[in-house]
Amino acid sequence: MSRKIELVKELLKAVHRGVSVEELKKRYSDALSQISPVEIPLIEQQLIKEGIGVEDILKLCDLHVELFRDFLKSHELRGVPSGHPADLFMKENEWVLKQAEALALYASALASAVDEGARKSYFEAVKNVLTELKKVRLHYRKLQMLVFPYLERRGLVAVPRVLWGREDQVIVKTRQLLEVMSRVSTVDDASAKLVSEKALEIAREVSEIVFRENKILYPAVYALFSEGEWVAISEIASEMGWLANVGEVEWKPSAKPVLPYEIDGQVSPQQIEVLPQEFKSVALARGVEPDNYSVKRGGDIELSTGFLTPAEVDSIFRSLPLELTYADKNDRVRFFSESKLGRGFARARTILGRRIEYCHPPRLEKIVRQTVDELKQGKASYIEFWTKLGEAIVRVLIVPVKGVDGEYLGTLEIAEDMTEIVNKPEEIRKKIVVL
Repeated sequence: MSRKIELVKELLKAVHRGVSVEELKKRYSDALSQISPVEIPLIEQQLIKEGIGVEDILKLCDLHVELFRDFLKSHELRGVPSGHPADLFMKENEWVLKQAEALALYASALASAVDEGARKSYFEAVKNVLTELKKVRLHYRKLQMLVFPYLERRGLVAVPRVLWGREDQVIVKTRQLLEVMSRVSTVDDASAKLVSEKALEIAREVSEIVFRENKILYPAVYALFSEGEWVAISEIASEMGWLANVGEVEWKPSAKPVLPYEIDGQVSPQQIEVLPQEFKSVALARGVEPDNYSVKRGGDIELSTGFLTPAEVDSIFRSLPLELTYADKNDRVRFFSESKLGRGFARARTILGRRIEYCHPPRLEKIVRQTVDELKQGKASYIEFWTKLGEAIVRVLIVPVKGVDGEYLGTLEIAEDMTEIVNKPEEIRKKIVVL
């Protein structure tokens, strides 16, 4: 570690002399490739203790990320085209790594600060970086929802569960630390020490996750997944959004998207052979049993987000804690639901085909007509009303129903019993759990 610290000091001197990142990469890449992201915060913590300025060390962030990227690509992933999801996940990790490094730097500076002004300054810097780092949840969500299901389909369950557990710890610890910091009025020695220790812990864990993803996860899934699987991941990930700047995309796939339930889940011996050793040691420890569950069954209605039998559709509507009434673009009632859990308006099958305004008292007919017309004209994304049914307080939302092409298909009325929320707000607040 002492040798690595001296190496970083040499780099700092070179940065002060104005040596470019490209020149430093040529000169020090072999030596710096031996420093993992997990070690960087420890090294920088020592530099802070030795009196080296935070702003000076921050100048090395870009260099660290550049070298880390080159090191991993040359050792693990080869020929990944720009814009491929694996490439973009790693670009996101460059951003994550910068945030983790900045967090460790400011946390170390906070622990070493001796006067109140410096402590307050570094305290705010830690808070700002933590707030920015909360965005990492988007990166983790994409892995959890898009990448992990393909591994699970293949029976490779251990790695996703371990990684998700570590990612979840980071999210929880970040939220908890920000909550603690929001209650600090004076940054004394005790609060500075507490915040510094917790922030350094988060920075180390984030860096370790980056290392595990880049060195173990991405090389494994790049070897396992077909082009069609990556196309599906890319399409949905783009809808969710990227932390990194996508830039110029060279990846031009021709395959159709393939979802996890559409693959057979078998992993060939040849695929196992090329997996990173760290991945194999965890993923294959208990053997591999592909998940062959068939989600699509005979008689299913195929929806844009899944498959249901008519009986399931009917039962789902009955199980909702709200009631729905749908009128088509001709303003004729075509469907309504009856909830087991919520109280709504009286309706019967005799209203099917009825004009929507005739389902209300004459005194409300003008309001109904005006509401539907405003939604058709695009004047509102929804219109809200509140009313009472006996002692029940009901919220009514009127929303436009549109097709994927934006065509107006009809009008949906949603009635929800809000009595408890309105009458017992404090009791409801006590039930809130942050997941």
